[in-house]
Amino acid sequence: MNEISLAKIRKHLKEKDLDAIFITSNENRRYLSDFRGSDGYLLIGQDYQLLITDSRYTEQAKNESPAYEIFELKGALAGWFPKLIERFAIKRLGFEPGYMTFAFYDRLAECAGCELEALGNFTDVLRSVKTPEEVESIRKAVKISDDAISFVSESLHEGISEKQLAWEIEKFMREQGSEILPFDVIVASGMNAALPHHIPGEKTIYQHEPIIIDIGARVDGYASDLTRTLCIGQRTPMLEEIYQIVLNAQLTAERDARSGMTGNDIDALARDYISRFGYGSNFGHALGHGIGLVCHEYPRVSKNSEDVIEEGMVFTIEPGIYLPKWGGVRIEDTVVFKNGKIEVLSQSVK
Repeated sequence: MNEISLAKIRKHLKEKDLDAIFITSNENRRYLSDFRGSDGYLLIGQDYQLLITDSRYTEQAKNESPAYEIFELKGALAGWFPKLIERFAIKRLGFEPGYMTFAFYDRLAECAGCELEALGNFTDVLRSVKTPEEVESIRKAVKISDDAISFVSESLHEGISEKQLAWEIEKFMREQGSEILPFDVIVASGMNAALPHHIPGEKTIYQHEPIIIDIGARVDGYASDLTRTLCIGQRTPMLEEIYQIVLNAQLTAERDARSGMTGNDIDALARDYISRFGYGSNFGHALGHGIGLVCHEYPRVSKNSEDVIEEGMVFTIEPGIYLPKWGGVRIEDTVVFKNGKIEVLSQSVK
C-alpha cells in the first residue's frame, strides 16, 4: 500500500471539501492497494479505505491488501453503492472522469444520492512520481527489453518475416521473466518503417533497409519501452544520414533536459534539432510519454505539453523521422529524471 499517496489523496479531498474518492481505474486501484485482481473499486475517505470486489477476488484481496476493509459487492451498482454512501454519510464524492464511461457515470449519478465531483487527472499525476522500488521494477523490465535487442542483433537474418521476428522477440522476453507484454511488439522494415505503429505482417526483411523494433517488457506490473532501428549489412547513405540525425536529436534531449522544464521544453530540444536538417514535418509524434503501470501515462513529453517534469518521473525519449515510400528511423530509451537531469535506463547499443 502506498501510504504517502493515500496521505496526498486525503489532503486533496480536504482541499476540495470532498468526503471521499471513488477509484475506478485498474492501475490506480493496484497502485493504492497492491490488489492485482482484474475487477473492483476503492472508496477512500479521511478515516477509512475500502476495497470493493466480488466473490472471485475477496480472498485474494484480503491477502494482497490487508490495510483495506474488503467489501464484497453483490449484484448491480444500485444494490450496494447507496449503502456505502449512507454508511459513511458521504455528501460530496470525487471520481476519476478519465476512467469512467458515460453509461457507468449515469448509473452512479442515479443511485449515489450525493454530489459527484470530477477530479481531472489528479490520480494519474499522483502516480507519475515513482518510488525507488517502482524504479527498480522498471529497471528490471528495461533489462529484459535490452537483452531482447541483443538477442535480435545476434540472430537477425535476411529472409525472416516481420511477424516471425515479432513472435521470436515476444517469446524471448516471456522466457526471460516478463509478465504479459505492455503492448504488441512492433517490427517494421523497409517502407513499413515509415509507419510509427506498423503491425508486423508477412513482409520479408532484407539487407540494407531500416528495421524498426519497438518492444516493452513488464516486471511487477511495471513496463519498459524501447525502440532500436537495425539494419542487416551495410547501411545506405540515406539510412546513415537519417539515423545520425535522429540519434543526435535524442542525445541532445537526454543531455540538456533540466529541472523546471515542461514536456514541451524537452520535446523542443529534439524537435528543433531535427527541424534544422529539414525533417521537422517528418517527426509527427510526441518525443515521449510517461511510463509505469501503464505504458503511456503522465507526464506527456510533447510540443503541446505543459506538464512539468519532476524528480522521480519515468518517461521515454523517442524521436523519429518517417519518409513515405522509403522508411523511417526511431530510437527510444526509457529514462528517469534524477538529481535534476535525465538518467538513461536503457542500455542497448545505439
